[in-house]
Amino acid sequence: MAQLSRRHVLALGAGAVSVSFLRGAAASEQESAAHGMSAFGDLKYPADFHHFDYVNPDAPKGGTFSLIPSTRAYNQSYQTFNSLNVFILKGDGAQGMDMTFASLMARANDEPDAMYGLAAKSVHISPDGLVYRFTMRPEARFHDGSRLTAHDAAFSLTTLKAKGHPLILVQMRDMVGAEALDDTTLVVTFAPKRARDVPLYVAGLPIFSKSYYSNRPFEESTLDIPLGSGPYKVGKFEVNRFIEFERVKDWWGANLPVCRGSYNFDVVRYEFYRDRDVAFEGFTGKSYLYREEFTSRIWATRYDFPAVKDGRVKLEVLPDDTPSGAQGWFINTRRDKFKDPRVREALIHAFDFEWTNKTIMYGAYARTVSPFQNSDMMVKRGPPSPEELKLLEPFQGQVPEEVFGEPFVPPVSDGSGQDRTMLRKAQQLLNEAGLPIKDGKRLLPNGEIFRIEFLGDEPSFQPHHAPYIKNLATLGIEATHRLVDAVQYRARVEDFDFDMTVQRFSMSATPGDAMRAFFSSQVASTKGSYNLAGIASPAIDVMIERIIAAANRADLTVACHAFDRLFRAGRYWVPQWYAKTHRLAYWDLFRHPAKPPRYAQGVGSRENWWFDAARAAKIEQAK
Repeated sequence: MAQLSRRHVLALGAGAVSVSFLRGAAASEQESAAHGMSAFGDLKYPADFHHFDYVNPDAPKGGTFSLIPSTRAYNQSYQTFNSLNVFILKGDGAQGMDMTFASLMARANDEPDAMYGLAAKSVHISPDGLVYRFTMRPEARFHDGSRLTAHDAAFSLTTLKAKGHPLILVQMRDMVGAEALDDTTLVVTFAPKRARDVPLYVAGLPIFSKSYYSNRPFEESTLDIPLGSGPYKVGKFEVNRFIEFERVKDWWGANLPVCRGSYNFDVVRYEFYRDRDVAFEGFTGKSYLYREEFTSRIWATRYDFPAVKDGRVKLEVLPDDTPSGAQGWFINTRRDKFKDPRVREALIHAFDFEWTNKTIMYGAYARTVSPFQNSDMMVKRGPPSPEELKLLEPFQGQVPEEVFGEPFVPPVSDGSGQDRTMLRKAQQLLNEAGLPIKDGKRLLPNGEIFRIEFLGDEPSFQPHHAPYIKNLATLGIEATHRLVDAVQYRARVEDFDFDMTVQRFSMSATPGDAMRAFFSSQVASTKGSYNLAGIASPAIDVMIERIIAAANRADLTVACHAFDRLFRAGRYWVPQWYAKTHRLAYWDLFRHPAKPPRYAQGVGSRENWWFDAARAAKIEQAK
């Protein structure tokens, strides 16, 4: 089974990268504008660049690309949809709607956090870093032919800050206002000591038509097709089953440097399935054409169907060089039974990753230990450096002493499935926390039986829960795995109505303000927050601010190391696993650049693929 990307991955990228000072590669305070921005002022591409290095600028247009969802944001679901408004809390948003809107700037996926002009052709920053002036492209248009202006951009930012999804509100906290001086000039102001990445987050948000929403409520879930300005527009769709996006043939942005070689398919179609095994069968039957495989069992045992053997389906394994983020069972510390960190550590000792990986997952995964897994931001070993100590010492006596020593790493089992040493340690921790055994049942301090409900929304994780639940039973804990439908699952998670549930999120290469949405006290009680564990630590809050305020990458790494030590010491989750590769399968109808961009591999690079008509004809003849 898989890295939990298919169902619960939450990306901290694109609109969640970090920015400290908005500058072009050679911009100075005296220059009027810059063509791009990045976290620390470094840009790979000059002002006159023609296209990104990782695209084929001559890629042909045409064909259909179809897939199942593998990432989500805000109110989106992986299994269903009932709304075309994906930027609010209400409803289950349709995948792919981001393709229908333009933003001020677009990401360069071969740089950690750089963005270059899209609807805005340039941007200028005030010397104090609090006022950003974007100059809009006069050729930018909505799909009905009306001009996209600074007034639309100002309306969009103001509306999202007031009525958007709670996570948008959190990340726009330091945006003070947005104002159009005229059709061409957008001025965005930020609060003093603003979070470093807020301007970049703002530059990546969708631009809506002010006129379109003049007589429509923005905050309502709806199946009305919104007026967009992006490379695609909504085509055919059937609620809960599929949605298609049609390429805008005369799109105004097609020949911009940030778009050449991208958005090549005439149709992009998302298919929705309630079950992974059924979804796999759909792929073998060519119901959809591209699949990133997240289930190790299926990758190891089921990619031997005829279309693979005769070459009509291609398999690729690409290395994953990006920060893999975190995946695990997150523990709802809002509940009294989980407030003692010794109890939470006991739950970590009860999980035998080595057995699970070997027996259920074909040895395909490595153990996750940090939210910064697979990056330099993760603490490897040893006590804090002098630079880290400067950040951590003010909390001496307020945080576990472990923070000032070796970072916590989950125990390694003997692979038996019931490692006695680990289980004895778990039992000891529970006893020390005041949870005795009586008649074979573990009792909470209030005398009630210790029960845990694992909340999930898909059956494919049942094999992973079963041995864990068995080990918990050995400790006297009554645990169950509760499966609910996707809508109920999202409602319960948003209300924090769960004991433990699986979450996966990937980290940006330059983490910033989005850290608040996952780890800060500020959102611990905010409905819809990604802070599932309910983390409310003053020390972690301070370290998040240090991360956000870092002036350079060296300072950023130090702050991330300090955060990592605090997070691991809190025992907020039972860490699971991550894959070091992307496993791709696709019908041999497509081509892609020889080397995908480092920061958008797997499905994240599909906007740079193209349809191969000759290959398609061969497959058609082979029927």
